[in-house]
Amino acid sequence: MADENPDKKNSKKVAKKEPKKAAKRAEGKAAAKKAPAKKAAKKASQEKAPAKKAAAKKAEPKKAKKPVAIVVRASSRYVRIAPRKARLIADQVRGLQIDRARALLQFSPRAAAQDIGKLIESAAANAENNHDLVADEMRVAEITVDEGPTLRRFRPRALGRATPINKRTSHIAVALSPEGEDF
Repeated sequence: MADENPDKKNSKKVAKKEPKKAAKRAEGKAAAKKAPAKKAAKKASQEKAPAKKAAAKKAEPKKAKKPVAIVVRASSRYVRIAPRKARLIADQVRGLQIDRARALLQFSPRAAAQDIGKLIESAAANAENNHDLVADEMRVAEITVDEGPTLRRFRPRALGRATPINKRTSHIAVALSPEGEDF
């Protein structure tokens, strides 16, 4: 084995690689010749496509537009109450008629009830003034409570330490709709 020529091993490897490279070159040339034919076929199909689309549009009947439901919105941003606490009240009034929502909020012991009550009153006023609707015939279609920016404060503690206090804020949005309409 020691007297075998190391060049023989390398020459066998080179001989095996060369036919593969030659075959790849030939494939590349053939693909290059086919490419212009493919482009021409693609252009022809694109020219036919708009004609088909136009014929399809003419054949389709026009759809009647749905009547747009009136939704009256009001929002309050940067309300100084944690969103988690406000969502408890929002879940209670969602879907209720305005009179029932007002009664529930008026007698609720939670602080968020006052802020949400003011917002619902504002949305009812918007319905009367902007859309000429009767506020008492509306219901709470949607109410969302999103998280606003958090005010970060620190409280001094024993041995020179400080603990963080997060004062959370909320963005509350209400949508009222006439009673008969559902979403």
